Amino acid sequence: MKSCFKYFVLLFGLNLTKGSFRCDYKYSSKAQTWFKPFVVPANWFDARLRCSMEGAVLASPTSTEILAEMRTLMNRSYPEYEIFTGIHATVSQGDYYTIEGTPLSNIPVTWAINEPDNKDNKESCITLNGNGELADRPCEETRPYICYRPENFRVEVNECGTVDPEYNLDKRTNKCYKFHTVPRNFSRAFLACSAEGGHLAIINSDVEAMVLRELFAKYP
Repeated sequence: MKSCFKYFVLLFGLNLTKGSFRCDYKYSSKAQTWFKPFVVPANWFDARLRCSMEGAVLASPTSTEILAEMRTLMNRSYPEYEIFTGIHATVSQGDYYTIEGTPLSNIPVTWAINEPDNKDNKESCITLNGNGELADRPCEETRPYICYRPENFRVEVNECGTVDPEYNLDKRTNKCYKFHTVPRNFSRAFLACSAEGGHLAIINSDVEAMVLRELFAKYP
């Protein structure tokens, strides 16, 4: 059976927002960070992947300002739930770090009552509740989460309304295109497109067919 992995093209809708990260992220001047909450729960690994594909990071409360903003978003979007943070011990059991590499000991938060307990030796991912308290939970469980992008990651958006330099505007269709050279199955390709704010390319005209044919020719 032939492999279902294919190269794919991502079509990105034109958005000319200037001086920001992405239009679906909101900037906090106090935290100096862009944030985007996700209400649909995901396991920790998928949450991390989604944030990464959006050019962001699974959020961790690494400062009092970031913690305050995360709590505000939680109370607004999912007040009764814990959320996954980027703090994890998936590499070495009990050694907790953020995705960016900050050790848990340097993070200004407290544990919830009776936490951490590492129940059944299966809890390697850290959640945050509305009171700003941490708990360890199985990474395979599902929780809402927040993606963030610190201001020091900032770069100017291009004419396609994205910070990704691989997107290029074609004036014949007034659309932006990106050719992904990393093979993925259909569902992961769909995820990558959605996470980057676009969708899998659809041929809507003879002109667009020509544009895509020319793009494919660059990657023989």
